[in-house]
Amino acid sequence: MAGELTVIAEFETTPATYEKFLEACAYDSERSVADESGCHSFTVLSPETEADTVILVEVYTDRAAFEEHLKTPHFGVFAKAVKDLEIKERSVRFLKKRAP
Repeated sequence: MAGELTVIAEFETTPATYEKFLEACAYDSERSVADESGCHSFTVLSPETEADTVILVEVYTDRAAFEEHLKTPHFGVFAKAVKDLEIKERSVRFLKKRAP
């Protein structure tokens, strides 16, 4: 797909917030793939050597599909968890798929 958009978001947690944040990420991931036709995949990762890091890799049809994602109830739950748990957003990258 020419307009396909991959979003890679990296977050920093603490030992006290890690599991609760993973729960919020899992919920957002499940609902995004199930409820959004424009969300093709949503993977929650945690590096083996960085216990305080959570990385989300999301693939959308295009930027418009990602913008719709930001308006969903499940994203609202995720955003509230980020705020309530005081999760630090390290980086968010937007990548476009290019032809080989």
